[in-house]
Amino acid sequence: WGLVPVRLANIIDGGDRVLFHLVSLAAPLDFLNSLFQPLEQLQKMSSLGQLVAGVAHEINNPVNFIFGNLSYANDYTQDLLRLIQFYQQQHPDLSAEMESEVSQIDLEFLMEDLPRLLASMRIGAERIQKIVASLRTFSRMDEAEMKDVNLHECLDSTLMILQSRLKASPVRPEIKVIREYGTLPLIECYAGQLNQAFMNILSNAIDALEDAFTNQVQYAPCITICTRLVDQNQVSIEITDNGSGMSLATQQRLFDPFFTTKAIGKGTGLGLSISYQIVTERHQGSLRCTSEPGRGSSFMIKIPMAQTCPTVRV
Repeated sequence: WGLVPVRLANIIDGGDRVLFHLVSLAAPLDFLNSLFQPLEQLQKMSSLGQLVAGVAHEINNPVNFIFGNLSYANDYTQDLLRLIQFYQQQHPDLSAEMESEVSQIDLEFLMEDLPRLLASMRIGAERIQKIVASLRTFSRMDEAEMKDVNLHECLDSTLMILQSRLKASPVRPEIKVIREYGTLPLIECYAGQLNQAFMNILSNAIDALEDAFTNQVQYAPCITICTRLVDQNQVSIEITDNGSGMSLATQQRLFDPFFTTKAIGKGTGLGLSISYQIVTERHQGSLRCTSEPGRGSSFMIKIPMAQTCPTVRV
């Protein structure tokens, strides 16, 4: 295709001819926009990955201080509690002032609750560490080189990021995630981009499950993730939901840029299109969907364990 110039003579001649040339100009511009939108989205993802990695690093340092000091705080607390118990044994008869103070602070409850409080703080710090680790794993979008990665760690980090969406809400119960992980070797890939593909597909599955409840269908929402070694050169990742499913017409356009069945403002129509590009173009793999209205959907990703062909940088 080529651009059709708009000449001054055409403009003077009449409106019909001007309209013809303007329409001729619009077509290639629309085509260019359709090409650049996914590229722009990938650039935004890369910038977001750098931002998330930076935030994760800033959070990780103080959390490590807290986590490390909690061990000492617990040891010191146990020493103080033992000292109090020893004092009580040596001086069972307390003065009236001491009895009043013990009663006022509820010493017995304090001695029971303080270790539990420190234990809960440790659990909270461990959870923050796991979230930060997931963010750092997920945010590897700016890595220019392929690396050998554990796909199960990628999937788990993505699920951790989506944890708030999986929890029960006022309109539906918690979404159960079933992991049927096979034994996989390390896979050569762009981890951050593959994480983004997992994120888009899993988000789409959650949306489908929420739509099913919007349509007043009562059932136990579930997402199943199955990984396996297809052969000595290829692995598969299948993400299945028991949501509302899709018609054949929707499936045929599912990976088209800007195609969406969501309400205005709730979807760009680029998520699955970009996922398709990441899997097929960046990783020389395949991505297909099988679905049936009312019976859920299944997304099957297949990628080679090692990239033998150079990929085009985006």
